[in-house]
Amino acid sequence: MTEVVSNSFFSKTRAFFDLTKFRLSSTVVFSGAVGFVLGSTVVNYSMLALFAVAAFLTTAAANIVNQIWEKDLDKLMKRTAERPLPSGRLSVYEAIVFGAICLFTALFILAYFFNLKATGIALLSFLLYGFVYTPAKRKGPIAVAIGALPGAFPPMIGWLAASNQFGLEPGILFAIQFFWQFPHFWAIAWVLDEDYKKAGFKLLPSSGGRDVNSAIQIMMYTVVLLPLCWIPFYLGMTGIHSAMIAMLFGVLFLIQTFHLMRKVNDKAALQLMFGSFIYLPIVQISYLIDKI
Repeated sequence: MTEVVSNSFFSKTRAFFDLTKFRLSSTVVFSGAVGFVLGSTVVNYSMLALFAVAAFLTTAAANIVNQIWEKDLDKLMKRTAERPLPSGRLSVYEAIVFGAICLFTALFILAYFFNLKATGIALLSFLLYGFVYTPAKRKGPIAVAIGALPGAFPPMIGWLAASNQFGLEPGILFAIQFFWQFPHFWAIAWVLDEDYKKAGFKLLPSSGGRDVNSAIQIMMYTVVLLPLCWIPFYLGMTGIHSAMIAMLFGVLFLIQTFHLMRKVNDKAALQLMFGSFIYLPIVQISYLIDKI
């Protein structure tokens, strides 16, 4: 009996853990932590850890709302069929309660230990992702632009939590992550296009789907990253070394988009997708190294 209870407890705990989309949420936390460090005059690592908890819980809550909305659609896609809700490992009620606990705990931490500016943007991010972006995914590529807003908020929220000040600095951190998301999301949408079609998701920018027009639009958004990467240096947020690294990896990222335009196939899109995974953390780590 004890072993049965233990296994049941472990299975349920694992299901709640999976519901948070831990790997995705962790990347969001890292982006937020970068903003926090850049916005700090002197980094308080205890407060940074506390902020990371709040950022993770906010992101987890948004992911939970997303999965509640899409539980029936997730059953249709091989990639998502085993998630906690479509697989029946958790009920919608359990997900709602857990998501509410995550959200209110995160907002309390941000409001009590940090400031209302960071709290307000975090709440806005949650609402946009959970209740605007998620239902828009079946409407068309406008969903990517909507989703890029909450996706770009984490470094801004981190800066606000550390400094309590709006300005050009958190704005440029937002802009870099905002424009990066278009090639990132569209590369993923290209690779997973067949699976997405089963759920009625229409995310690629061209009405022709995986065609040269989509590839051209991916390239156009990637070009914007090249001038943006220099602005943190000119604002005195970081040094020249990180600007040069960001430029180098931005050029390499752009070359991958030209490769996709030339090949127009899944292999080139997959390479671009992995390139997008590499670009942002490399740039953000270089900013941290310059700051420290």
